[in-house]
Amino acid sequence: MILPELRAYNMRVTITLCFVVALIEGLDLQSAGIAAAGIREAFSLSPSMMGWMFSSSIIGLLPGAFIGGWLADRIGRKRVLAGSVILFGIFSLATAYCADVYLLLIVRFLTGLGLGAALPNLIALSSEAVEERYRSTAISVMYCGVPLGGATASLISMLFPSNWQTIFIVGGIAPLLVAPLIMFVMPESEAFHNRASAKKAHAAEQTDTRIGLLTEGRAVSTLTLWMSYFFTLTVMYMMLNWLPTLLIDQGFSRPQASGIQMMFGVGGAVGSLAAGLLLDRINQQKVTLGMYALVLASLTGLAFSTGFPAMMLSGFVFGFAILGSQLVLYSLAPRLYPTRIRATGVGSAVAVGRLGSVAGPLVAGQLLALGVGSAGVLGACMPGLVIASLAAVRLLGGLKVAKNDVGGSIHHSPASTAKALQ
Repeated sequence: MILPELRAYNMRVTITLCFVVALIEGLDLQSAGIAAAGIREAFSLSPSMMGWMFSSSIIGLLPGAFIGGWLADRIGRKRVLAGSVILFGIFSLATAYCADVYLLLIVRFLTGLGLGAALPNLIALSSEAVEERYRSTAISVMYCGVPLGGATASLISMLFPSNWQTIFIVGGIAPLLVAPLIMFVMPESEAFHNRASAKKAHAAEQTDTRIGLLTEGRAVSTLTLWMSYFFTLTVMYMMLNWLPTLLIDQGFSRPQASGIQMMFGVGGAVGSLAAGLLLDRINQQKVTLGMYALVLASLTGLAFSTGFPAMMLSGFVFGFAILGSQLVLYSLAPRLYPTRIRATGVGSAVAVGRLGSVAGPLVAGQLLALGVGSAGVLGACMPGLVIASLAAVRLLGGLKVAKNDVGGSIHHSPASTAKALQ
């Protein structure tokens, strides 16, 4: 039994370090989009090849998320997080020194592999560090580091506008400095320890991931969660990577585009924190609908605003809403699964979402190559967002708190889930 004082200390350390890693991850996730103009000039890339450059790291996120979650349920969240941080630190640093476009694509893929493995462990560690009623808030505090990292990336770009390599150097050194703190200071998840002890006491018990995710009344819930992740991350990464380029094509200068992108990051941090606080306090379905409605409204603003102040506001609102929507999904996923498959469940959802995040930049690149313009790209985002919002709202209606899971979880009775999805 862990003393309350020690548990409170472990919670603070875990949330703080997860926030720092999320901030660094946010910096690296946005670095390619912010450095896009410099990379395009350095390697003479066409719009189509730019789409592949953006997607190379995102393609790495997909297997990274699933493998990272799967390993974490077997050897521990902390170990996998430390390894993933070292991995994306090394290859982010290597990005700054690539000699040709083919090496650049390989290095960005390996960076994405590490970034992908980190996220499900950040979510699992944050959710398991606190009581069930505070999980959305804990995840929101952690996850607001991602948009703040994106805003930091924009600030670095504004300070060093003529050197695109700087952002990757900073994004490579920072995680390598944080990795020792994860290994030697961060505690392992108490829920994982309890689960490991219970498994030793019942040596015959085996964890079947397929059964855990797709049976026991979870199949419809899991597939619905995957659909919502897919469409939300499609839009998220389409804009994360292409927004600076779209803004420059609309006639804004690079410093102005960086400023709008920075407002996107600041709005995302505020939206992430606000969504977590609201989810723990008021009707979750209303919060979800409100966030997705704001995403649609802000996309309209980004498509048709012409002045710099109006575009700054649209960028802030879009960041607020899309990161708030993503936070809804990240806080929802851990509640769907018991401790024995929680990281695997989160990792699988993130991995499916990464399929959307791969598709988003590629679709945007092809649309621009066809000459549809910024408004056409932004308009293409809207149908998927409607589907994602309805899926998330329906899924929230089918949740039922389990009474018998160590560390707290959500169990879905087939009846309640089916009713919610009708």
